[in-house]
Amino acid sequence: MALDLFNRRSKEDHERFGDRLPAGQKLTDGWPVLHYGGIPSIDLATWKLSVVGLVEEEVSFTWEEFLALPQTTLRSDIHCVTHWSKFDNDWTGVRFTDLVAHVKSKPGAKHVMVHSYGGYTTNVSLDELMDDDVLFAHQHNGAPLAKEHGWPLRLVVPKLYFWKSAKWVRGLVFMEDEKPGFWEMYGYHIHGDPWTEERYS
Repeated sequence: MALDLFNRRSKEDHERFGDRLPAGQKLTDGWPVLHYGGIPSIDLATWKLSVVGLVEEEVSFTWEEFLALPQTTLRSDIHCVTHWSKFDNDWTGVRFTDLVAHVKSKPGAKHVMVHSYGGYTTNVSLDELMDDDVLFAHQHNGAPLAKEHGWPLRLVVPKLYFWKSAKWVRGLVFMEDEKPGFWEMYGYHIHGDPWTEERYS
């Protein structure tokens, strides 16, 4: 019965929102909190975002250095693999392209492993990270991120399921070959495209 109700509401949402809502998703006004493990304790005085791997020179940013980078506000929809979607999120932060303008990647770099405080990882292709709508956000809808949603910094990759938008980001490893991150090793899809329902491998 619950599944039938979900399917009926999902069909109604698709009739209303068309291609904006991927198949199998239900629109929500809330923002469910989903993550593995506890919320890490982070001190901005010692926080760093490091860029390593297939780069000419490793780079790291303190919180002050990160905030000194060009700041951008973008609006995007988000789609969780657990079937909820949330429209019209305003994110403020630094575009991936503005951050990696300070990094010279080596020719073989094609993928990035995103590392988080707390040990979480996820993989994203470098080409997709270079899209204009990808950024490292520290604000959501005009307010600082809540701790449970990734404060002080989370990645936002709107084109992929939301587990790819890692919370509590602390590092990027540029790689030649694609490798699975945390959830990918536990059966989630290596890519995660909501419009083709790449939920699980």
